[in-house]
Amino acid sequence: MLRRTVIIIGALILICLLGSQSVGQTIADYLIVGDINGFIASKNPTSGEGPGMLAGADHFYLDHKDRTYRISYFNLTTKVGPVIQVTQHAGADSDRWLLHEVEDAYRRNPEQDYFKGTIREINGNKIFSYQLGTHYSWLSDNIVVDIKYTDLQKVKPEPLEVIQAYLQKIPSTITLIDTEAKSRSHNEQWIKDEMERRLWLCDKWFVRLESDRSKLPSILKTIADHMVVFLDYREKYYGISGKDDKLALMGYLSAKNEAGIKSKLTEYKIWRNVNKSKSINLP
Repeated sequence: MLRRTVIIIGALILICLLGSQSVGQTIADYLIVGDINGFIASKNPTSGEGPGMLAGADHFYLDHKDRTYRISYFNLTTKVGPVIQVTQHAGADSDRWLLHEVEDAYRRNPEQDYFKGTIREINGNKIFSYQLGTHYSWLSDNIVVDIKYTDLQKVKPEPLEVIQAYLQKIPSTITLIDTEAKSRSHNEQWIKDEMERRLWLCDKWFVRLESDRSKLPSILKTIADHMVVFLDYREKYYGISGKDDKLALMGYLSAKNEAGIKSKLTEYKIWRNVNKSKSINLP
């Protein structure tokens, strides 16, 4: 009787484990764990919670969890070693900015006035890249694929076999073409969207504050930092000085004046709604 009970319990555990490894939940669903045409796969692919290449976007862990899978390859002949990072985003509200945030990595920093990368088409798939390679990114709905390799002298061949294999496994859903990405209208819209995103981030952090009052000073500073970026953009592209507003924000921070910072956020959101369709001073 005891033996039978142990067998039944073991079977139930196995069923639960198999059920937890449904489609989209295992490393093999996202990574190619075998070698790819001369590129030897690492034997230790990894996975973990986190937004992957978009960690600097500053919001992915606030209201949901994403999962990132990583693997590297190495070609003994060409000495090219691409590192692949595939992130399954949760499909939450914040995923509305995925395309915008992936493009961020290919814009001129710190000004971000212009798209500095290129939209390449490989086997019918459009991806973000650079003219000389080394970095490739694309979206497949709410999955972000990022591929990088080191080539300081820009003389190594691109790992096209790896890129093509991943595009076949996870096709790109990007529709933007290179001429559109480099157009003035697109650059203007990206800047306006970034200003909106910064204010949206402030709202996200205020929601976070409601559930964690112990971090009031640090969260208020994060919110103020995003507002300062918004003010920098507004000054550069709309000609409105942000000096007085920045001084006011510093005073509110010093006094831990949550209401004062909220009032500024409301003011900026109203301003943006009134001015979002106006032209900007793009150099």
